[in-house]
Amino acid sequence: MSYHQWGPQDLSAPRKEALPEVPAEPGLVLEDVQSGWVGAVTRVEKSGGMHVMALEDRRGKSKSFRLGFGFLLDGRPVKVVAPVAKTAAAPQRTASGSVKVAGQRARVAKASRIWVEGKHDAELVEKVWGDDLRVEGVVVEPLHGVDDLAAAVRDFSPGPDRKLGILVDHLVADSKESRIAAAAMAVPGARGNVLIVGHPYVDVWQAIKPQVLGIEAWPQVPRSVEWKVGILTAFGWPHEGPADIAMGWKRLLGAVHSYADLEPSLLGRVEEVIDFLTAEGG
Repeated sequence: MSYHQWGPQDLSAPRKEALPEVPAEPGLVLEDVQSGWVGAVTRVEKSGGMHVMALEDRRGKSKSFRLGFGFLLDGRPVKVVAPVAKTAAAPQRTASGSVKVAGQRARVAKASRIWVEGKHDAELVEKVWGDDLRVEGVVVEPLHGVDDLAAAVRDFSPGPDRKLGILVDHLVADSKESRIAAAAMAVPGARGNVLIVGHPYVDVWQAIKPQVLGIEAWPQVPRSVEWKVGILTAFGWPHEGPADIAMGWKRLLGAVHSYADLEPSLLGRVEEVIDFLTAEGG
């Protein structure tokens, strides 16, 4: 078999599609078959409608070559192609779906606050919206119940630079919670400085999509049974006391990774409160 049959004339012609394509990345060491030049890629540029690369040998001398066939990589023929242009990395997202602000320090807390009914509500809001709230300097505080919400609002003394966003469980028409909310909004200074929103669920636990937990729907709990105890019982989890309830909530919260795991009826209300508190002048 003669050199003519397997020489450089053939490396650039037959079965080109069979050769592996190699991007001309900086540092890639190639051999030009025709000239025997061996060097590392230092740059690739477009010239006269074609891509040209510079190969620098071990003595620091550089020579330019047109990209394509006729090169060896580790002794094997390859087709050298232009490197893929680097695209900007997709922006990182917070659990709430907003763009994460790199290197952003948490702001000093503002006077404005988000109030939620209890510890579990606060932990859920923190897990999904915590990054956003730290950037905005907004603090979430649990109320441990809303029975005396009007008094709490009065003590807070809301105003244009001291606003309140309040998230209430089971805030539906003609409920006890709706009457409590109305009384709180009647407090002097509340109008325009306090926003009370709510979700339709008995407890914030239900704001987690059941599919996230591997069930079709949340269990129905008889009115005679304390709701959280009934839920844990239906799941077959320990439910005898506060420690069991706390552990059950920890398991539920662990299934939540982002806003996509929560019901829209909660998402919209929390976003509404955040917008209210962070609007210009809020």
